[in-house]
Amino acid sequence: MSRIAIAFFGAAVVYALAGMALGIIMGASGDHSASPLHAHINLLGWASLALMGAFYGIAGERAPARLAWANFIVSNVGNLMSLAMLSLIVQGKPPILPILIPGEILIVLGMALFGVSVLMVGRKSVASA
Repeated sequence: MSRIAIAFFGAAVVYALAGMALGIIMGASGDHSASPLHAHINLLGWASLALMGAFYGIAGERAPARLAWANFIVSNVGNLMSLAMLSLIVQGKPPILPILIPGEILIVLGMALFGVSVLMVGRKSVASA
Protein backbone atom coordinates (compact mmCIF):
# COMPACT_ATOMS: atom_id res chain seq x y z
CA MET A 1 0.00 0.00 0.00
CA SER A 2 1.22 3.50 -0.78
CA ARG A 3 2.64 5.86 1.86
CA ILE A 4 -0.12 8.39 1.16
CA ALA A 5 -2.85 5.79 1.77
CA ILE A 6 -1.16 4.81 5.06
CA ALA A 7 -0.92 8.48 6.05
CA PHE A 8 -4.65 9.02 5.43
CA PHE A 9 -5.58 5.84 7.31
CA GLY A 10 -3.26 6.74 10.19
CA ALA A 11 -4.79 10.20 10.53
CA ALA A 12 -8.28 8.70 10.27
CA VAL A 13 -7.51 6.37 13.18
CA VAL A 14 -6.38 9.32 15.32
CA TYR A 15 -9.65 11.16 14.58
CA ALA A 16 -11.67 7.99 15.25
CA LEU A 17 -10.01 7.52 18.62
CA ALA A 18 -10.62 11.19 19.48
CA GLY A 19 -14.28 10.84 18.47
CA MET A 20 -14.63 7.67 20.53
CA ALA A 21 -12.99 9.29 23.55
CA LEU A 22 -15.35 12.26 23.30
CA GLY A 23 -18.29 9.87 22.99
CA ILE A 24 -17.20 8.03 26.13
CA ILE A 25 -16.79 11.31 28.01
CA MET A 26 -20.25 12.48 26.92
CA GLY A 27 -21.80 9.16 27.87
CA ALA A 28 -20.13 9.04 31.26
CA SER A 29 -21.03 12.61 32.13
CA GLY A 30 -24.53 12.56 30.68
CA ASP A 31 -23.71 15.86 28.97
CA HIS A 32 -24.20 15.46 25.23
CA SER A 33 -23.76 19.12 24.34
CA ALA A 34 -20.60 18.26 22.38
CA SER A 35 -22.52 15.96 20.01
CA PRO A 36 -21.95 18.27 17.02
CA LEU A 37 -18.20 18.19 17.68
CA HIS A 38 -18.30 14.40 18.07
CA ALA A 39 -20.15 14.09 14.74
CA HIS A 40 -17.76 16.40 12.90
CA ILE A 41 -14.67 14.62 14.24
CA ASN A 42 -16.10 11.34 13.00
CA LEU A 43 -17.28 12.66 9.63
CA LEU A 44 -14.45 15.01 8.66
CA GLY A 45 -11.69 13.06 10.36
CA TRP A 46 -12.50 9.39 10.45
CA ALA A 47 -14.91 8.86 7.55
CA SER A 48 -13.61 11.39 5.00
CA LEU A 49 -9.93 10.67 5.52
CA ALA A 50 -10.46 6.90 5.58
CA LEU A 51 -12.37 7.07 2.29
CA MET A 52 -9.63 9.20 0.77
CA GLY A 53 -7.03 6.73 2.01
CA ALA A 54 -8.96 3.86 0.45
CA PHE A 55 -9.12 5.70 -2.86
CA TYR A 56 -5.41 6.46 -2.86
CA GLY A 57 -4.68 2.86 -1.87
CA ILE A 58 -6.73 1.54 -4.78
CA ALA A 59 -5.38 4.13 -7.23
CA GLY A 60 -1.80 3.21 -6.38
CA GLU A 61 0.74 4.60 -8.84
CA ARG A 62 -1.98 6.31 -10.88
CA ALA A 63 -2.61 8.77 -8.03
CA PRO A 64 -0.91 12.15 -8.48
CA ALA A 65 1.57 12.05 -5.56
CA ARG A 66 2.06 15.78 -4.95
CA LEU A 67 -1.65 16.48 -5.22
CA ALA A 68 -2.42 13.59 -2.84
CA TRP A 69 0.02 14.93 -0.23
CA ALA A 70 -1.41 18.44 -0.65
CA ASN A 71 -4.86 16.91 -0.13
CA PHE A 72 -3.63 15.25 3.07
CA ILE A 73 -2.03 18.37 4.51
CA VAL A 74 -4.81 20.78 3.57
CA SER A 75 -7.55 18.46 4.84
CA ASN A 76 -5.84 17.87 8.19
CA VAL A 77 -4.92 21.50 8.82
CA GLY A 78 -8.47 22.54 7.93
CA ASN A 79 -9.93 19.89 10.21
CA LEU A 80 -7.75 20.87 13.15
CA MET A 81 -8.54 24.56 12.76
CA SER A 82 -12.28 24.08 12.32
CA LEU A 83 -12.72 21.39 14.96
CA ALA A 84 -10.91 23.53 17.52
CA MET A 85 -13.31 26.39 16.78
CA LEU A 86 -16.33 24.07 16.86
CA SER A 87 -15.15 23.00 20.30
CA LEU A 88 -15.42 26.63 21.42
CA ILE A 89 -18.85 26.98 19.85
CA VAL A 90 -20.31 23.93 21.63
CA GLN A 91 -18.93 25.33 24.90
CA GLY A 92 -20.91 28.52 24.30
CA LYS A 93 -17.79 30.56 23.56
CA PRO A 94 -17.33 32.64 20.44
CA PRO A 95 -15.07 31.10 17.80
CA ILE A 96 -11.99 32.95 16.61
CA LEU A 97 -13.13 33.87 13.12
CA PRO A 98 -9.62 34.30 11.66
CA ILE A 99 -9.11 30.61 12.50
CA LEU A 100 -12.63 29.29 11.81
CA ILE A 101 -13.14 30.78 8.36
CA PRO A 102 -9.76 29.75 6.87
CA GLY A 103 -10.21 26.31 8.46
CA GLU A 104 -13.55 25.85 6.74
CA ILE A 105 -12.10 27.06 3.45
CA LEU A 106 -9.24 24.56 3.81
CA ILE A 107 -11.71 21.72 4.40
CA VAL A 108 -13.53 22.60 1.18
CA LEU A 109 -10.23 22.99 -0.65
CA GLY A 110 -9.12 19.59 0.63
CA MET A 111 -12.25 18.00 -0.80
CA ALA A 112 -11.74 19.87 -4.08
CA LEU A 113 -8.15 18.58 -4.27
CA PHE A 114 -9.48 15.09 -3.65
CA GLY A 115 -12.00 15.58 -6.46
CA VAL A 116 -9.24 16.64 -8.83
CA SER A 117 -7.25 13.55 -7.84
CA VAL A 118 -10.27 11.36 -8.57
CA LEU A 119 -10.68 12.96 -12.00
CA MET A 120 -7.00 12.58 -12.81
CA VAL A 121 -6.96 8.92 -11.82
CA GLY A 122 -10.20 8.39 -13.74
CA ARG A 123 -8.70 9.89 -16.87
CA LYS A 124 -5.58 7.70 -16.57
CA SER A 125 -7.78 4.63 -16.07
CA VAL A 126 -9.92 5.38 -19.11
CA ALA A 127 -6.86 6.16 -21.25
CA SER A 128 -5.22 2.84 -20.36
CA ALA A 129 -8.39 0.76 -20.86
